[in-house]
Amino acid sequence: MVSWKGLLRALDVNWGWLFLRVCVGLAIISLLFLSQRFWFRALWRMTAGWGTKALRIAARLLYLSALILVILATYDGLRMGHGRIIPRGTMITALAGLWYFSALLSYVAVKFVHGFDRIWQFAKRLLKRNVPAVASSVSANPDVVANPSRRYFFQTATAAAGAAPFLSAVYGFAAERLNYQFRYVEIPLANLPRQLDGMKIAQISDIHLSGYMPRSQVRRAVDMANELDADLAVVTGDFITGAGDPIEDCIDEVRCLQAPLGVWGCNGNHEIYAGVEAEAKRLFARNGMRLLRSESAQLQFRGASFNLIGVDYQRERTPSGRRVQMLAGVGSLVRKDMPNILLSHNPNSFNRAAELGIELSLAGHTHGGQVQVEILDHRLSPARFITDYVAGLYSRPLFEPARSQASGHFISAAALRRPASALYVNRGLGTVGAPVRLGVPPEITLITLRSA
Repeated sequence: MVSWKGLLRALDVNWGWLFLRVCVGLAIISLLFLSQRFWFRALWRMTAGWGTKALRIAARLLYLSALILVILATYDGLRMGHGRIIPRGTMITALAGLWYFSALLSYVAVKFVHGFDRIWQFAKRLLKRNVPAVASSVSANPDVVANPSRRYFFQTATAAAGAAPFLSAVYGFAAERLNYQFRYVEIPLANLPRQLDGMKIAQISDIHLSGYMPRSQVRRAVDMANELDADLAVVTGDFITGAGDPIEDCIDEVRCLQAPLGVWGCNGNHEIYAGVEAEAKRLFARNGMRLLRSESAQLQFRGASFNLIGVDYQRERTPSGRRVQMLAGVGSLVRKDMPNILLSHNPNSFNRAAELGIELSLAGHTHGGQVQVEILDHRLSPARFITDYVAGLYSRPLFEPARSQASGHFISAAALRRPASALYVNRGLGTVGAPVRLGVPPEITLITLRSA
């Protein structure tokens, strides 16, 4: 008879990991529900004072209809394009992301102000209880009890806290999301031949061609990348978002990238979700480019060689939560006689890449968090929940065991003086979820290799 413990071992399920995922999922769903209920009740209270019954009913029905469309658009998004209820090409999906993002942040901001108000009142009652002289003074002056200035202050603060996320979301959607910027970075590499010193690599990532990333915007990014006059062009995954997105259109624009050493790429996680990993490789080849899937190619520049390696999106865990070895099988692709450059969409493969002796990894995936705020000299980003490597340049000692504590950190190029492996995380062009960028504009990168 099979014991329960033996059955669990046979299933190879990490129950702690699954429990954590369930808890996080329930927390997110609860917050979304509470925020939607908050705004639903706010609308009901606001319209209750309207004199015309027909106008009240119309406003409420309009809100309910919009909410149903938002829910359906969200369901379509979760299916990653595998069948759609709402036709593609509408702005409903974008508006759904904007609504969830701004409504949730507004709800949290308003509740924070309300909480601060309660703490203020509690502190006042505590002070009155502990200081009799103050209590007698307050009781003798009823105006102090009412304290209209406090009431007006918190009413104004509540209104500002509720409005700010909506205004920020509109700005992030209409302006910063389309504010493509160049980023220039020099990366000293260990064992770099002098002929490769000064070689330039143009990197774009996370295009996410979709309803709110039109083909014209991809063309604009490609034209900007061509202005950099790079020697090598790379695209590090996530060409599209879901199965219904036209990957042919995206790659048809990518093929216009110009570089003497060619255009190279790797698959991201959204190619896996959409089931187009093989199709992406075929389209690359048809257009004179090459997408590497656990493959390598030796390229020459000014008479010196380097080894370019590419992999599909690297999972850290199976769906059941079991950890897996990243970059499995890549060790045989690493060359000892020339520098190695890895294209890997997920930056978390960097620890293993450094252990294998890969001098430079180029990644994307994080979008820099899409939203970033700076508080007390600390940059806060949602991407911190999934990686230590959010955006920019990082280093790690070559051949350091991947299982050791992560030592990657944001660095300047001048800090790379010892033999090290370097990682650059591109902030990407597109968005997922909410079509918003705040503090993290889209990025087109020019990387210049330097001898360490």
